[in-house]
Amino acid sequence: MSELFPKLPLDRWVERLVQYLDEHFGLVFDVISAIIGSTVDLFALIFTSLPDWLLILVFTLLAYMVGRLRVALFTLIGLLLIANLGYWEHSMETLALVLTAGLISIVIGVPAGILCARNDSVRNVVTPLLDFMQTMPAFVYLIPAIFFFGLGKVPGVIASVIFAMPPTIRLTNLGIRQVPGELIEASDAFGSTSWQKLFKVQLPLAKTTIMAGVNQSIMLALSMVVIASMIGAKGLGADVYRAVTQINIGTGFEAGLAIVIMAILLDRITQNMGKKKNLREG
Repeated sequence: MSELFPKLPLDRWVERLVQYLDEHFGLVFDVISAIIGSTVDLFALIFTSLPDWLLILVFTLLAYMVGRLRVALFTLIGLLLIANLGYWEHSMETLALVLTAGLISIVIGVPAGILCARNDSVRNVVTPLLDFMQTMPAFVYLIPAIFFFGLGKVPGVIASVIFAMPPTIRLTNLGIRQVPGELIEASDAFGSTSWQKLFKVQLPLAKTTIMAGVNQSIMLALSMVVIASMIGAKGLGADVYRAVTQINIGTGFEAGLAIVIMAILLDRITQNMGKKKNLREG
């Protein structure tokens, strides 16, 4: 087959594209790197400078406010266990990376989902890109991230955003499209503008679906942040990676347990953030 059809130089095309972007948009990448790095450092500074007992109390109260008593109890016990095992600082560094990646995913993903819901042509273009982003192996995202942003936390966040953003876009689009047409017609009959219809009708009714997308994005960001430890991102992922390379089963289990606790906490809190208000409204 290769004799009849010579191999396409796809690898060289991609390399030339990457080099072109680096040569002509290097300043843009530097600005993005500075913004993301500063955001991660700010979150990390807040989480690591405050006493662990104070943050445990704050997170427990937050879990109680948005969830149930058992969620708050799990938060309290889980965070106390993380602190007891000596992984508190690394857990907070991981949380800073996840929150930064999740925040960027929301800031970009929700408007993109709204645009997809309001324009079928945009949706038809974006959907294949989302399919590509979700099916590409996670490790592949580390390669261009390293080239444009070097090693460390910034490429880890960039790779996490690319990997985690699709659920937010998809479910924002889905939630808005699932708003009953009768309500849209009623808002039009009352003379609502497109922005009033979006913010007062569509987004409130689609909030549960949108929050489900945010929840999935945060979970994917957490999984990718762990993988990003291979390129210098700090946090619990670095502990897991070090334990794997040194075949240290005990340390790997402890760090992995801390990651599981963080994942469950983020999952339960973000899930209940979308449900709590609905119950009050009902």
